[in-house]
Amino acid sequence: MPAKSFKLKFALIVGSLFAAWVLYMTFYQLWHLFADNWFMTVVMIFGSFIAGASSEGGGAIAYPAMTLLFNIEPDVARNFSFAIQSFGMTCAAIWIFLSGIKIEKTYLLLAGVGGFIGIIFGSFFVLPYVLPNYAKMMFVSFWLSFGIALFVVNFVKANDSIDALPKLSKRQKTELVLVGMMGGVFSSILGNGLDICTFAYVVLKYGLSEKIATPTSVILMASNAIIGFLMHSFVLNTMQAEAINYLLVCIPVVIFGAPMGAFVISKIGRKTIAALLIVIIIVQFITAIYVIRPGSELLLFSAGIFFVGILLFFVISRRRLNGLNDVYHQ
Repeated sequence: MPAKSFKLKFALIVGSLFAAWVLYMTFYQLWHLFADNWFMTVVMIFGSFIAGASSEGGGAIAYPAMTLLFNIEPDVARNFSFAIQSFGMTCAAIWIFLSGIKIEKTYLLLAGVGGFIGIIFGSFFVLPYVLPNYAKMMFVSFWLSFGIALFVVNFVKANDSIDALPKLSKRQKTELVLVGMMGGVFSSILGNGLDICTFAYVVLKYGLSEKIATPTSVILMASNAIIGFLMHSFVLNTMQAEAINYLLVCIPVVIFGAPMGAFVISKIGRKTIAALLIVIIIVQFITAIYVIRPGSELLLFSAGIFFVGILLFFVISRRRLNGLNDVYHQ
């Protein structure tokens, strides 16, 4: 599609959404929401850019900021994450599709099916049993282990990357669906997780380029967020008014910020993307330790999650660490 043509279509879509938001805020006289909730608008300036620019959705910024810095209840943070990603990451996904940024369709389809199953299962059978502080520490500990694995693969024992997955066997396809299911369960608890879980799998195991895996994961998380938003709004009836208020003051930021992130990420190298992810993950973990100040039991839980993550990610990436060509002989 010619550059002017897709940019015009995108401008019409986002402009229409922005106009609808202005009319809604005006008709229901909701502009006063900015007085009390402006801090979330500021958070999502950065969060929306990260949502479009990395495999960590906007919820990966919103959730720790809300729960760790502003002491907002995790269930409110989770539901806000679903809601805001439904807007921001969907706009980023539209930009990706219209601009022709390359994605991996096999990864998108299989992980998307798994994510759909996982978020529904997790919402009904896992979420009710997770304690708030444990959810926070699980989030930052698991991603810290991924950050270490990503660092080793990219900067210690670097390998070449590939632009498309090899032809997958039935077992490998099943594995990708199962990883998607695990990511969907994480999303049901934390408001995001499908994107970075599956991103980790295809990058560490198969050596898929971060430049290809990142926009694909953005589309995946957009679809997962919409499912979560609709479930909590119309099926579980657990979407809080507080989460909606936060959503309303952030929509005008994220519908522009996330596509901007998707645009920028298409222009920089894959190692820069990896470095950006690693920095975000480390900052999240340090912030969580400082704010939560976990006791011995929670620290043991956090350490257990971290070491399980390390084991999982290095098992996934062992073939890549031994040489990328091994991928084709599984």
